[in-house]
Amino acid sequence: MILSKRPEIDRFLKTPEPHIRVALLHGKDRSGVQERAVILCKTVTSDLNDPFNVTSLTETDIDADPIKLEEALTALSMLGDRRLVRVRLGDPKSGTDKALAAAVIAHAEGQYNPDALLVIEAGALGRESALRKAAEKASGAAAIACYEDEVGDVARMTRDALGADKVGLTSDALDRFVARLPRERGLMRQEIERLILYIGPGSGKTIDTAELDLHLGVEPDASLSDAALQAFGGRAGPAQAGLRRALAEGESAVMAVRMISMHAAKIRKINVLQATGSGAKEAAKAAGVFWKQEAEMLRQARSWRLEYLDEVLDSINTADIATKTTGMPEHLIAERLLLEISARARRMGL
Repeated sequence: MILSKRPEIDRFLKTPEPHIRVALLHGKDRSGVQERAVILCKTVTSDLNDPFNVTSLTETDIDADPIKLEEALTALSMLGDRRLVRVRLGDPKSGTDKALAAAVIAHAEGQYNPDALLVIEAGALGRESALRKAAEKASGAAAIACYEDEVGDVARMTRDALGADKVGLTSDALDRFVARLPRERGLMRQEIERLILYIGPGSGKTIDTAELDLHLGVEPDASLSDAALQAFGGRAGPAQAGLRRALAEGESAVMAVRMISMHAAKIRKINVLQATGSGAKEAAKAAGVFWKQEAEMLRQARSWRLEYLDEVLDSINTADIATKTTGMPEHLIAERLLLEISARARRMGL
């Protein structure tokens, strides 16, 4: 079974149908996948670390001992409660993908403990994935693709979070804040929480665009955002200055590389939307472009065609891995990436 519409997904996550024994959640937004998976898992137990009723596995566990998943799905609860088996994947190998697909089919048909719920969290799975195909076709399984939140969804999430803490934004300020937010759910939640702390939880205060700009202007990641903007615009000096300013303010090189990736993703989305008939301003707004950067982003999008973005994506991925795994100073990795991008941009005439 495929769940794709937001209302039916939200309803299922809170009250899953009794005959569904398997739920596969997958998508590029890993924090969005995790957030939805936790909501679903808590319909089985409020304690996701319960040693008696919860088994958590990773692809490493399954690769090392394939029988572990079958044992987890076969086991009965010592206390008679419903069992939860939670599997969290990175980028599963072909063998792991097929093994999980076989387990999904068998469990959906009731071959293991029929009272156990199997929840699988994965990254973006292509249509060729055996695991995805199995979850989509089995009547006892649900496949949920976690796509990037639409602007309206982000605005609603922001309003709800602010309202829960008795603070708010004016309509114009909300539009500006939402346009600035990253589309990765974990980062999005962090930014909303930072805004709530800035306004004052429980204060009953609503701020306008002028006061919001004071908050946005002092954020360290504003310097990282500016560094990425300058680099993709072919301006190496300002890009380096933005990076160094952010690092001095306590930001990390890992976040710098992530901000570069997010900037590239916005340019890609603008290009894709315009290619499918959207107007320039409409595409920029849908891509989450901050209104003050709209003109520059559209200028960059005209030069950074998709094939050029694909080329630079390899460098971004390499830098992302290097900041987390090598002994090389992180700031040098991020700075070298900015210089490479700005050099490419200059060669394109930016």
